[in-house]
Amino acid sequence: MFDLLLRKAAVATMQDGSPFGLVSKGAIGIAGGKIAWIGPDAEVPASGAAKVWDLGGKVVTPGLVDPHTHIVYGEEGLIDFEVLSQGGQRWDLEPRGGGVGAMVKRTRAMSEDALYAASRARMSRLLANGVTTVESKSGAGLDKDVELRLMRISRALGKDLPITVISTFLGAHGLAPEYAGRRDDYVDFMCNEVLPEAVKQDLVDQVDGFCDKVGFSHEQMGRLFGKAKSYGLGVKAHSDQYTDFGAGALVAKHRGLSADHLEFASLATVRAMAEAGTVATLLPGAHLTLHETRKPPVEMFREMGVPMALATNSNPVSSPTVSPASQMHLACYLFRLTPEEALRGFTVNGAKALGIADRAGLIAVGRSADLAVWDTDDPRGIAYAIGGAGCLGVVKSGVVVHKAILPEFARA
Repeated sequence: MFDLLLRKAAVATMQDGSPFGLVSKGAIGIAGGKIAWIGPDAEVPASGAAKVWDLGGKVVTPGLVDPHTHIVYGEEGLIDFEVLSQGGQRWDLEPRGGGVGAMVKRTRAMSEDALYAASRARMSRLLANGVTTVESKSGAGLDKDVELRLMRISRALGKDLPITVISTFLGAHGLAPEYAGRRDDYVDFMCNEVLPEAVKQDLVDQVDGFCDKVGFSHEQMGRLFGKAKSYGLGVKAHSDQYTDFGAGALVAKHRGLSADHLEFASLATVRAMAEAGTVATLLPGAHLTLHETRKPPVEMFREMGVPMALATNSNPVSSPTVSPASQMHLACYLFRLTPEEALRGFTVNGAKALGIADRAGLIAVGRSADLAVWDTDDPRGIAYAIGGAGCLGVVKSGVVVHKAILPEFARA
């Protein structure tokens, strides 16, 4: 007997072999928190189910995987919104009291309890929008105490909410103000003090950094990556967003999980990523708000077989969103991804970008029953509307943890 049976569903398994891996009139049987059966609704086993959810033809997908967020931070970036929405550029943010520096200042000023409460609210909305696995970066503190605090909050959110949280150390997000003019010293500080303590406290799963002419050099990032790998941690980088800096190729050299942004990635970088199996994580939210005109080389990624992940990049400066479906829509219009590529970016390839493709991003027998139900009867409809389709329900490890309920109206 199944613990839960989802019936009359358009099941987008995302398995290879057909568009979306679709079982058009399908059903999913769940037992012991795992997927026990998938098939046509007309062939549901006679063993029965403790609970049955009739989806009425709606689409069910794997629970979404959001592989790049900065969701743990202080107050919202309303100054950033005001400047950027009126045509300002990224270099206009700091003079107006915005940008990463202002985010760091606001975050340092908040207590751990206040940061937890604000971040929990955002994470809960992300869950209600179909996400069952999320990467959460530090990088809004840039000092030892606050960076550890941010990773501690990420860990707590993964324990307190029905969502899997991958904690990433992003101390190399920018240069701490107290280290102005001493970038090498700051890298030493991260490598020798902050990262070892995060590992000691079991707060970190992966390491990220901003590799750019105005960020950290190849040599500096190489030192950080080397330290991370000495602890067995996966590495990734904010790469080639503003210039062709060869950052994606550096990630590939270190056999990194993903290179993210990539608007200026060159042929050599894409080739290196293809050879290394490094995922390209595309971030349409920041592309939109920062008025970028150079697009990631999507056609080269396709030609060379580089998997393309998508992410919300949830952050207060350049991507204040917790809606993956809206980012799928943007990816289709801004980057010309197909609707299937967009959904794959938040499922199969999102999982690859986090190194967890063996346990997330697919609907398959034996996998954890992490699922999302959508207000559409066609998988293309998830990315169709400007804000994306509404999420009607979320199942995590076989338990319904979110269900949108329409209000009942009494007759006049």
